[in-house]
Amino acid sequence: MTDATDTTDTTARAEAAESAARPATLPAQAERPAPAPYGPPGLLERLGSAAFDRINRSRDWWELPGPVAMLNLRVLRDDLRRKNLYDTYGAGGERPRRASRDLAPYRSYDGSGYDPDDIDMGRAGTRLDRNAPLHMVFPDSDEDLMTPSPREVSRQLLARSGGFTPAATLNLLAAAWIQFQNHGWANHGDNEEAEPFSVPLAADDDWAGRTCPMRVNRTRPDPVAHTSADAPPTYENTVTHWWDGSQIYGSDEARCRSLRTAEHGHLIVRDGRLPSDPRPDLACLDATGMNSDYWTGLSLLHTLFAKEHNAICDRIRSHHPTWDDERLFHTARLVNTALMAKIHTVEWTPGVLDTPVLKRAMDANWYGVLPRWVSKRYGRIGSGEMLSGILGSPTDHHAAPYSMTEEFVSAYRLHPLIPDEVTVRDHTRGSVREVIGFDDMQGATTRSAIDAYGMSDLFYTFGTEHPGALVLHNHPDALRDLARLSGERIDLGTVDILRDRERGIPRYNAYRQMLRKRPVASFEELTGGHPGDTPLLRDLYDGRLDRVDTLVGNLAEPRPAGFGFSDSLFRIFILMASRRLKSDRFFTTDYRPEVYTEQGLEWVDRNSMVTVLLRHHPELAPALAGVTNAFAPWRSL
Repeated sequence: MTDATDTTDTTARAEAAESAARPATLPAQAERPAPAPYGPPGLLERLGSAAFDRINRSRDWWELPGPVAMLNLRVLRDDLRRKNLYDTYGAGGERPRRASRDLAPYRSYDGSGYDPDDIDMGRAGTRLDRNAPLHMVFPDSDEDLMTPSPREVSRQLLARSGGFTPAATLNLLAAAWIQFQNHGWANHGDNEEAEPFSVPLAADDDWAGRTCPMRVNRTRPDPVAHTSADAPPTYENTVTHWWDGSQIYGSDEARCRSLRTAEHGHLIVRDGRLPSDPRPDLACLDATGMNSDYWTGLSLLHTLFAKEHNAICDRIRSHHPTWDDERLFHTARLVNTALMAKIHTVEWTPGVLDTPVLKRAMDANWYGVLPRWVSKRYGRIGSGEMLSGILGSPTDHHAAPYSMTEEFVSAYRLHPLIPDEVTVRDHTRGSVREVIGFDDMQGATTRSAIDAYGMSDLFYTFGTEHPGALVLHNHPDALRDLARLSGERIDLGTVDILRDRERGIPRYNAYRQMLRKRPVASFEELTGGHPGDTPLLRDLYDGRLDRVDTLVGNLAEPRPAGFGFSDSLFRIFILMASRRLKSDRFFTTDYRPEVYTEQGLEWVDRNSMVTVLLRHHPELAPALAGVTNAFAPWRSL
């Protein structure tokens, strides 16, 4: 008989042999076919597209019966995949593509090495592409950039002039979450060198007491121009394009290693906190992968998922005790990232788009339409997405190499979610501790706010406080006069409008048309249930519907019941949200136990935002009792 010690030694020897023999690359390419070119639609797809195009002229998808609406969304997504992905590297020039069949079994530090035919696809430092055809994305002339004045749009249409309008079905954690995720997807960097824009100010504008005219830095230009002179300008993404948790882990190896303990795969977390940024002028922020525009909401989530990473490491190490720090780290990163992607897909998105059809649609993106017990018992059914979901399906980049897009970045201008004030409450009794302003928990005050109130009370506060609704006249005052750590003061409402014009985002009606929506015919139709805004928009845009900014149109547009934002924005999301999964081999061909481990896949499958919160903050259990979606309001104590 073998005693326990002998068994352990035998297991350890086997693990050591396995680790030593394990290749640095994945199994043969035959097991991971290269993504196929996205071919022309088949007969059924063409018929479906034509049929719903005709139906949607009189009835939108959300006005159809549930199953038909689901099919309408599927057809719409396929149409968008074919017609709304444009490679800016093909605009008069071509980025050299490097091929390699030796792909690592983990996410790289800089986003390279995901595609065997183009190992630089999605790498940090590659450019953002487009959802709009390239002929539509030339920026406005200097004169049109200021017409109407972006500052006047901010003052008259965005400013929270009538008081705070809450989004009653959500909590403030939902607002922090989307910025937390967005920081891992795209960033244009800073441009301190070029001459700033000069934004003219009206005679009664109180900004004149600061600077007149208003100065706004330009977007940093693409440092490597690959396009011809007659092509539209392009811009570089300074972070990785993939859904890889780079906001936590960084987008280069040096940054990532500086955040790690070099033991057991762990990230540095001391006494339940991330360390402070080692740069003296940024010591008020956490040391993490991405801490630009940082505030307490981001600090809570960065810390929570750094702790989650370490918990995953411990779980995997308990089953693979001989694995070294590097292997544990990379495996835990895969699992942590997949869990965040799942939370975003099946919790955050249905929370913001609160309709039964969308809940089923997002579940189908992740799990497929078959009951979950079918996949658990029989595995994937077929290679398509419909029955068993995107996870584990073949990788497909559709009509263009994978990247984030400028239109996707524009779609995440969701600043009305931020309140100007937050009522901090005690997590044990629900009693009020203090009312603080947004400036009391952003930038220089980020870490001091957590020191003052503690994570437990702040998580409870965020779970019970509402964010702002995504409508006109609800842009926070705190962001319309924001003091950045650089010393710059900005009106983020003005910046949002100017950025879209500068980067060639089509104006609202053109934006609708390129997404296969009928353009609005009048200002009255645009403002829908808010007729009081009709004369304001007409006057500001001098009666020209074609000049209405996309941000303004999306905030004004009537929307489906339960939707937190417009259907026009939603069309960008249904394209890009599934694409972030479908193009990524770690969600498709390499979403398997040989890469993630059995324990890692089980962790993703069994966990949710609620379980993550309770694992690291069990004291929040009374507030989370009965809560099925952590982004909906928690129980008030």
